[in-house]
Amino acid sequence: MTDPIIQLFESWSGETIKTIEPMPRSGSDRVYFRLKSKTKQVVGVYNADNKENKAFIGFTNHFIRKGLNVPAVLAEDLTKSVYLLEDLGDTTLFNLIQLESERSRFSDTLIQLYKKVLTELPKFQIHAGKDLDYSLCYPRSKFDRQSMMWDLNYFKYYFLKLAGIAFDEQALEDDYQKLTNYLISADHEYFLYRDFQSRNIMLKDDEIYFIDYQGGRKGALQYDLASLLYDAKANIPEEVRAELLGFYVNELKKHIQVDEVEFRSFFTVFVMIRIMQAMGTYGFRGFYEKKSHFLVSIPYALRNMDYLLSNNELPIELPTLIPVLRQMISSEKLKAIGKPKLKISVNSFSFRR
Repeated sequence: MTDPIIQLFESWSGETIKTIEPMPRSGSDRVYFRLKSKTKQVVGVYNADNKENKAFIGFTNHFIRKGLNVPAVLAEDLTKSVYLLEDLGDTTLFNLIQLESERSRFSDTLIQLYKKVLTELPKFQIHAGKDLDYSLCYPRSKFDRQSMMWDLNYFKYYFLKLAGIAFDEQALEDDYQKLTNYLISADHEYFLYRDFQSRNIMLKDDEIYFIDYQGGRKGALQYDLASLLYDAKANIPEEVRAELLGFYVNELKKHIQVDEVEFRSFFTVFVMIRIMQAMGTYGFRGFYEKKSHFLVSIPYALRNMDYLLSNNELPIELPTLIPVLRQMISSEKLKAIGKPKLKISVNSFSFRR
């Protein structure tokens, strides 16, 4: 795996490599390395999925042309599934949240950083999204009903079933149809970043940079805002969420006309599906693949869902899904995750065909 990255680096830099070090793995199958020579330092990436590689590289070049802060692609050899990126260092917005949380609940410094991020978000969604080549999108070009159903079933099979939450399969499917019918009625002609959260926002030389947008596609404005403000372990206080939501809506009004009542109505439901998608990931990576660090996000996500359902009136009736979510929220086993000496038992399941 490292040989083609080293070859690409030495060909690009004209220098002999001195060190190559693996970087921490994320939730994806991509593998990252930091490479150094006498005068150069870059990040090397190996990813066997070249459709995803082409999406990332194509989006990156487009965003740079639009003046957005993303890491430059320095060299690529997709015949070997490798490419080189500008090294942005190691500091993410999430790192700063962790540091600040040791001193205060959520500092003014963090709030101002979030506002800088939210000033940039519409530039991705609206201006860069306007003439993006959506044929590069992978696995789908739009966050449509099919994409939503994938996320909802991911949540059903990898979270609800593995966590032992009981539900009526057909009745839940009926609510899924109502939920997606509502969400696809939102205006979805914008770029949807897909994983717009604090671990994918980096800080270097007092500038904010954005990474990991290869899953982007056409979609609604509310989804990325939901991803950022309800990022589980960021643990943003509710009053700060409200402030940031209002700030984003005002920023959005600088770019397009906004019906704020309609926007907020859709936002609540996009928050719900985003939390469900994230919990599907925690279930798959944590329960199924037994990667325990994914499990620690579950209590935060439960609190977010509890607050959402307790403090917002949903614009649609979901007579099966809401009780299932409340059953999940009240699960003592799930709430205890992250506490000492917890033993998780995972139920087996099979997909309905």
